[in-house]
Amino acid sequence: MSIPKMNYPQYRKARRLTRECCNNVGGNCLLLDDGDPCPCPQMISNTLICKYFRAAVLPADQELHGEIMAARPVKRCCICGAPIFSRSNAVKYCPACAARERRRRDRERKAKAASHFRK
Repeated sequence: MSIPKMNYPQYRKARRLTRECCNNVGGNCLLLDDGDPCPCPQMISNTLICKYFRAAVLPADQELHGEIMAARPVKRCCICGAPIFSRSNAVKYCPACAARERRRRDRERKAKAASHFRK
């Protein structure tokens, strides 16, 4: 498996995410610390070097994860067009649009059921 590269906007987003990594303390990586402080490799590189970051931190931002880890073609949200990282073929919407679409469908279904009982 090749190491995924990021463009500059993706790198900036990933760099912001490194602050949420539990191994990042003051910009230094605890996993690479052998007595001397070592800077977090994810903060200084535009490739996904850190396996922990790739597996545990990056999935927190699904849009960025979908853009970078596009092993298969990136799916896009049917409503807003945001990239989606999904494990199934049935996903059509990003998480934000999925909640709105679910509420809209529930509202339509309940209105249809209510009108059926009025007749």
